[in-house]
Amino acid sequence: MKESSSQLVRSAVNEILAQLRSQECDGAIPLGVSNRHIHLSRGDLDVLFGVGYNLTELRPLSQSGQYAAKETICVAGYKGCLSQVRVLGPLRPQSQIEISRTDAYTLGVKPPLRPSGNLAGAVDLCVIGPAGMLVMQGSTIIAQRHIHMTPGDAERFCVRDKDVVSVKAKSGRTCVFEDVVVRVSPDFRLELHLDTDEANAADLSNGNLFTIHKVRDG
Repeated sequence: MKESSSQLVRSAVNEILAQLRSQECDGAIPLGVSNRHIHLSRGDLDVLFGVGYNLTELRPLSQSGQYAAKETICVAGYKGCLSQVRVLGPLRPQSQIEISRTDAYTLGVKPPLRPSGNLAGAVDLCVIGPAGMLVMQGSTIIAQRHIHMTPGDAERFCVRDKDVVSVKAKSGRTCVFEDVVVRVSPDFRLELHLDTDEANAADLSNGNLFTIHKVRDG
C-alpha cells in the first residue's frame, strides 16, 4: 500500500513538472518547406559546369551564408528524370542530393531517410549539367525533418542538439510530426524544415507556425 501511494505521488509530481516545462518552453517555430535540391563539391561543379566555374547567387536562404544559386541541373534515375533541380551554395566538401519520396518514385530509386550530411546507404543518380555529366555515387537521400536553432533558442525551448522532438502545427491541417531532429548552432536561424511531401500532406507552406509538442533524447 505504501509503495502504491509513493508511486501515485511521483506520478502527480511528474505531471506537474511536465506542465510547468510545457509552459516554460512555449513558443512558435516558423516552417521552411524544402524542395528538391543539390549541394556540389568543387570537383563535381567543375565537371558539370566547367573547370573554375563559380556559382551565381540568386537569393539568400534563411540560414546564414546559404543561398539558392541561379544554376540548375538535371538528375536521372532508372525510371525517369527531374529537370531544373536547384543548386544550393556555397560549395561543400562532398556533393549531396536531397529529394522527396515522390521524387524517388519518379526516378525509380529508394534513398534512405537521413539527416543532411549523413550519406550512409545513399543511392546513386546520374547528374547532367551544361558542360558534362557524371554518376554521383552514394549521394542521394531523403532529408529527415529537422529544426535549426541557436543555443539561445535551444535554452528557451528546453532542448539540446540532436534531441528528437514532436512538433504540432498551429495552422493548416491539425497534425503532429514525430521524429524531428534538433540541430543547434550559433550560425542557425530558428526554422523547422519539412520536405514538399510532408508540407503538402498537411496543407502547410512557408511561414506556418509550429510548437514543440514533446521531447525525447536523441
